[in-house]
Amino acid sequence: MTDTLLHKVIGQVVSQQAAAQQAALRAAQEAAAGSSSPLGPERPIGALHGGRFERWHVEATPPQEEETWLITYLDVITLLLAMMVVMLAFSEPVSQKFQGERRESALAPHSPVVQSAADSGTSVVPPVPLPHPVTAPAPADGPPLNTRPTQPPPPALPIGDLGSNIEVTVGEGVVRFRISSEILFASGDSALTPAGQAVMDRLLPAFNQAQDHTIVVEGHTDNVPINTVRFPSNWELAAARAGSVVRHLETRGLNPTRLRATGLADTRPIAPNATAEGRAANRRVEITMEAPATR
Repeated sequence: MTDTLLHKVIGQVVSQQAAAQQAALRAAQEAAAGSSSPLGPERPIGALHGGRFERWHVEATPPQEEETWLITYLDVITLLLAMMVVMLAFSEPVSQKFQGERRESALAPHSPVVQSAADSGTSVVPPVPLPHPVTAPAPADGPPLNTRPTQPPPPALPIGDLGSNIEVTVGEGVVRFRISSEILFASGDSALTPAGQAVMDRLLPAFNQAQDHTIVVEGHTDNVPINTVRFPSNWELAAARAGSVVRHLETRGLNPTRLRATGLADTRPIAPNATAEGRAANRRVEITMEAPATR
């Protein structure tokens, strides 16, 4: 019995010592964890901002940025920009300045260009050749030939006696027949009279002989106005009379590609319209034979 009691006492003492050692170990661990933080055991941030710690909490004021240097920087940039504008306004373009320097150096008294020109006896600026007309090579013993297009001389036409009311004029490359309208047409009409057809037939041998000539028929009137249903003005009357002559020549076998009709009304008078004789002279038909241009 005494041994049993002794064993119990010894077991209790051992268990108490083990419990004490475990308690000491836990205390040491907690102390080590608390000493690792400068503020002691961790606490929520809200607990420091409220409760009994609120009167000791002061929010730190964030430092403000100083922007006064920006104003100085902008002033300096503005001054530099204004100075650049002033310098550009008073400066000369580089290309003009360079050309002026080259021209002055080239025209200097001792420059190589002037010196070489003086040695050769010529001017600094080369002479500009003047244009001259181009002429064909002249024969060995003759004047130069003119290359301007020329008109062939008018052929010898079988005209004969056409009467006092028909005028024939011969020019350079043209033959013009001026015929009074009193012979060809009735007053205010554009149809050829039998006498007018006979006059046109007398001109056919001349037209047929010069096959390469263009035949231009022009109708002319005086300044007396006309206002009918068929002819509202002298323009229609002059054109209709020229067309009648062209149609008659075509029916007589002339090539229509050689014919041309034009109405000029009273725009080309050959005499004053103040008198009856002048108006009669202006009422006419002119037929022009134009030769083709040759070179």
